Amino acid sequence: MRLEIDVPAVWAWHDHSPASRHAQGAAYATYVGSWRSRFRILEGEDHIRRYEDPELGTARSFCGTCGTPLFYERPRSPKMVNIPRALFAERTGREPRYHTSVEQMADWTWRGEKMAPLKAYPGVMFVRPRKSRPAPDGMF
Repeated sequence: MRLEIDVPAVWAWHDHSPASRHAQGAAYATYVGSWRSRFRILEGEDHIRRYEDPELGTARSFCGTCGTPLFYERPRSPKMVNIPRALFAERTGREPRYHTSVEQMADWTWRGEKMAPLKAYPGVMFVRPRKSRPAPDGMF
């Protein structure tokens, strides 16, 4: 599957909504938005499958061969197509500086806490647990 957009993308963002979390299988999804007229499918169009949510009117497309999420469309922006940023090896002309649905962020999402290397596991980092403070007298 090969996709292409004319650079620069209109915008880029991190989406923390449950729908994007489930579609991408990750804590959040990072998308770039492009005008539909500046978006092209270069290869693999016959493998694309589409799921339309009748309640929301949104559509998510994915590769029918490997399952990779490909693009997301919504009725309030019919001239736009949203594409997972990870599908582009090259620059898209926009950095993801926006966050949507932050109020729906999963409680287990990493939020920039300090990390340290995990001893004996090269390349693995971990978040050190917070030091607990002793409870005041009379509390348990």
